[in-house]
Amino acid sequence: PHEWNVIVISTLTFYVYNTQRSASLPPPAHHLTHSTDRREGRETIYFVEMEEYYGGEREMTSAELQAYCHDNGGVALTWKDLSVRVVGGAPPEKKGRSRSILKGITGYALPGELLAIMGPSGSGKSTLLDALAGRLNSNTRQAGEILINGRKETLAFGTSAYVTQDDALMTTLTVREAITYSSILQLPDAMPASEKKRRAETTIREMGLQDCIDTRIGGAWSAAKGLSGGQKRRVSICIEILMRPKLLFLDEPTSGLDSAASYHVMKRIAHLARHEGMTVIASIHQPAAEVFHLFHNLCLLCSGTTVYFGPASLAQQFFATSGFPCPPQRNPSDHYLRTVNKDFDEHDSTTTAEESIEILVKSYQSSEISQQTEQQVAAICRLGKATRHRTMQKGSQASFVTQCSVLTRRSFVNMYRDLGYYWLRFAIYLGLCFCVGTVFYDVGHDFGSIQARGSMLMFVAAFLTFMTIGGFPSFVEDMKIFGRERLNGHYEVGSFVFSHALSSIPYLIIVSLIPGAVAYLLVGLQRTSQQFAFFGTLLFLCMLLVESLMMIVASIVPNYLMGIMTGAGIQGLMILSAGFFRLPHDLPSWFWKYPMYHVAFHKYANQGFYKNEFLGLEFPRMMENAGAMIGGEEILRDVWEMEMGYSKWVDLGVLAGMVVVYRAVFWGVLKFGEKIKPILRGGGSTKRATSVDVDACSDGENVV
Repeated sequence: PHEWNVIVISTLTFYVYNTQRSASLPPPAHHLTHSTDRREGRETIYFVEMEEYYGGEREMTSAELQAYCHDNGGVALTWKDLSVRVVGGAPPEKKGRSRSILKGITGYALPGELLAIMGPSGSGKSTLLDALAGRLNSNTRQAGEILINGRKETLAFGTSAYVTQDDALMTTLTVREAITYSSILQLPDAMPASEKKRRAETTIREMGLQDCIDTRIGGAWSAAKGLSGGQKRRVSICIEILMRPKLLFLDEPTSGLDSAASYHVMKRIAHLARHEGMTVIASIHQPAAEVFHLFHNLCLLCSGTTVYFGPASLAQQFFATSGFPCPPQRNPSDHYLRTVNKDFDEHDSTTTAEESIEILVKSYQSSEISQQTEQQVAAICRLGKATRHRTMQKGSQASFVTQCSVLTRRSFVNMYRDLGYYWLRFAIYLGLCFCVGTVFYDVGHDFGSIQARGSMLMFVAAFLTFMTIGGFPSFVEDMKIFGRERLNGHYEVGSFVFSHALSSIPYLIIVSLIPGAVAYLLVGLQRTSQQFAFFGTLLFLCMLLVESLMMIVASIVPNYLMGIMTGAGIQGLMILSAGFFRLPHDLPSWFWKYPMYHVAFHKYANQGFYKNEFLGLEFPRMMENAGAMIGGEEILRDVWEMEMGYSKWVDLGVLAGMVVVYRAVFWGVLKFGEKIKPILRGGGSTKRATSVDVDACSDGENVV
């Protein structure tokens, strides 16, 4: 019969293919099986070479596996009955209901091996990867066991890394700069600088980026074209493998790469996994045959259900024995995905995709491969009981001083090269200040100049600082990069907050002093060095404060449009309650005066500017024969209703203190976001890194 001919041909093809592959590929890492020697009453663990899967087992005891996983830092990751469901965000008619994404998934990943997670779109690949890495969104609930070396354990620094699907890179840096900065950040201070540089350049060559090593990465906001999508993908991988992590998660690592580049990148990762004892878990979409053959195990999902989990080399045989043999000259991975894809069901086929999936799921659940998977997970879990007191060795990290130094240098370079960060705003400030200078040109010292001076200073305090909102897109990009690097433990939150503020100071000095001097001189304000120095310092603090405010907004609302609207709304409320458009005594007591008037920094900015300018000046009264001149202190008290109980230096000190408070709030939001996810979320940068924290071999539910 035709069906038997197909099965025979598929079996012969499978045998010839594996014979050729075993001769051409280096020996991969070991496959773990479990058995019990009842005569001696002891449990043994067998590591079996893949090419010797049908025989030639080499025995390794539980103690030897324990020594390998702990003394050598290896990570054996297991998950049992893992389920993930989404709650909230449903239509009104389905409010309160949840949707299951993963349904009772069981599997494992071993040191030195590559695990491929495959499936059609929407099958749960990325969700499974995020669940294993502890990066599920706040609207998800997780149940089941996720164990490290068979027990509850926290992933320490340097033991895990995650390459996200989106490449969050600093677009103004070259490939060499990006990876060198990352190497200094991640590698310990005890390692010589020459060794860090050598590690960075070696990693660049390993990923085939030597031809574009001095090319800027580039991006949507960059003038230069920069790298291609595939090259950016390789840069992201380079950054995360610098530490040689023991557990590496890859989300679509070959997206944007051609077949040759995909093969060489995955071959290099397989080499690192084998020689460094890395555990690699990758979600991958339709890999080429050469790439697929590099994986040791395959987890095939469909609609959140396991269709197959086991050795990748046995998947073709499993499909054939289940009645779905791979046709000749077809890529096996393409065949697997085509068989379980329900989106484009072929109507002329004798078996629908739904029926095919049901047959495959039942066939897998009753297969010996499924039983072996359960046994291996149980074997690793039992090892955790004997080693519960031991913890994974924490990798060494760069010191706080080193982190601040490197982040400050990197941020300074980025701000210098990114035209939209400060230079475009600098040009706009120059234009605005020139316009202010021409509108209020040489106001003089008559009675009308009182209102002119007040209006000019209010414009400087309000609208010049308001233009800081123009740098919000750059702030959001900074937060995306911080989110990726922080989730992988590259540096501390305090290092980022401090270095970002420090690197921005030189540019804010330029942006505030030069345009401010243009307006100051053209208008004809008090021309003494002390008055101008105070004016420039106050304007600088205002811009630094507003930039701190916008960084807080960017950390909570990581979306360009929503962030700009939120920042503009907050500043609008502050300007409205600052005491200029409505004098302080006329402000309604509820909300506008208490607390807005006292919370808004514009109050202290206006008072500082006004006291600096009006004190020491005299103006004629409105009526020509009204008598003596009116002094600046009287104008401040009676016309502008300023608080004269303290000097302008107090206002300056309050603004400086508010800068510190805003930066502390920024730090607090970032730290709090690691514990409780933001209500407003807009990208991958907002995901939370959590440790795998489930009791070993427990039957309870772990809800995230």
